[in-house]
Amino acid sequence: MNIRFTALAAFLLSATPALAAKGKPFFSLGNTDFIVTLGFIVFIGILLYFKVPGLIGGMLDKRADGIKAELDEAKSLREEAQALLASYERKSLEVKDQAERIVTQAKEEAELAAEQARADLEKSIARRLAAAEDQIASAEDKAVKQVRDQAIAVAVSAAGDVIGASMKASDRNKLVDEAIATVGDKLH
Repeated sequence: MNIRFTALAAFLLSATPALAAKGKPFFSLGNTDFIVTLGFIVFIGILLYFKVPGLIGGMLDKRADGIKAELDEAKSLREEAQALLASYERKSLEVKDQAERIVTQAKEEAELAAEQARADLEKSIARRLAAAEDQIASAEDKAVKQVRDQAIAVAVSAAGDVIGASMKASDRNKLVDEAIATVGDKLH
């Protein structure tokens, strides 16, 4: 600090011959230049006494440290943001791949379900066709049985009429009973 003060004093004293050229002696209270110089030296002395340059330097260092800390924080935030962005991009790709797999799997399942539905429909049609054929066969059997029963009833009635006209009553009853027994055995 003494070096600074000495350098400042040497600078101020070296300017005296140039300032004295105005016609008044430089070191008099009537010379405004001297008063201004003296006030400036006192001001600089007060600043040095209260260590203002050190305080300003400390404040500037503190501000530089604050700026450096903010830059370091911004750098770490930037790196964190880049890492977060990379993570989201990876997750986005994973989700996209998963969505594609889900769509592919859904298509495969839909195709399998369609094939199963076709097979079930074919089985259902075959069952219904078989049931219809069974109903038709049953109806044919029923119709044939009804026709036989009707034919038997007509034949029995006609035989009864023919026999009734040509036979006696006791022979007729005996013959009717035998015919009923024969028909009953053949039907069952």
